[in-house]
Amino acid sequence: MFKKLLASVGIGSAKVDTQLENDYLVPGEEVRGKVIIQGGGTEQHIDRINLFVMTEAVRESNDRKVYEKVKLGSFSIGDSFTIREGEVKEFDFQFVLPIHTPPSLGRTKVWVQTGLDVPSAIDPTDKDFIKVSPHPYMDTILEALTKGLGFQLRKVEMEYSRRYNYIQEFEFYPGNMFRRDLDELEAMFFMYDDRVDVLLQIDRRAKGLGGLFAEALDMDENFVKVSFSRQDIDRGTQHIAEEIRNIIESYS
Repeated sequence: MFKKLLASVGIGSAKVDTQLENDYLVPGEEVRGKVIIQGGGTEQHIDRINLFVMTEAVRESNDRKVYEKVKLGSFSIGDSFTIREGEVKEFDFQFVLPIHTPPSLGRTKVWVQTGLDVPSAIDPTDKDFIKVSPHPYMDTILEALTKGLGFQLRKVEMEYSRRYNYIQEFEFYPGNMFRRDLDELEAMFFMYDDRVDVLLQIDRRAKGLGGLFAEALDMDENFVKVSFSRQDIDRGTQHIAEEIRNIIESYS
């Protein structure tokens, strides 16, 4: 009776360890691994094993930055079971890394968090960081911006957005091609299986008195949404760079 009471408040409870086959991943790729559970000081019933793909995003609160955890996807393994005192159980798993998982660039961190759903107990958890490369669609567009158009990536961060909840923002300095026309360029990516939508924030450089007034009134920024299909991406970096160049020139 005393041991069961200790287990119910999380003392002497089971331990969980998740082992991934590969911690370098691409959105849309299959994640494989196993969860190892070691029983604690008493027998415990576990309703389910939960896996969460997590990141964190910054939000401005009372003039300071606060980092909040963001759940990108959740998955469950197997059925309920009982693990005896000191017993070790292993569970294999596989799931697809959500296509909207942000790449681990700049300050962006991504991890797989494992939790045991234990009735009336403190749930044991495990946290495994992973390195996420940009999805091939995103990678082509980033290459078009940097190598094709000469932009320099300055900052990448997950941020809170009133409109989009949480979104990863890419900030670029203009290279020689747009240095006289732009102060900066920001890009946000919205991933789908057959396309990617890109929201560009084009920040024009102030020119003359009219430009100074526009800058003072925050009228020097334009938001432009452009969609690239899988077929567009397949045409390569040069094609994407030309499309983006035409868009920027029409607003700069």
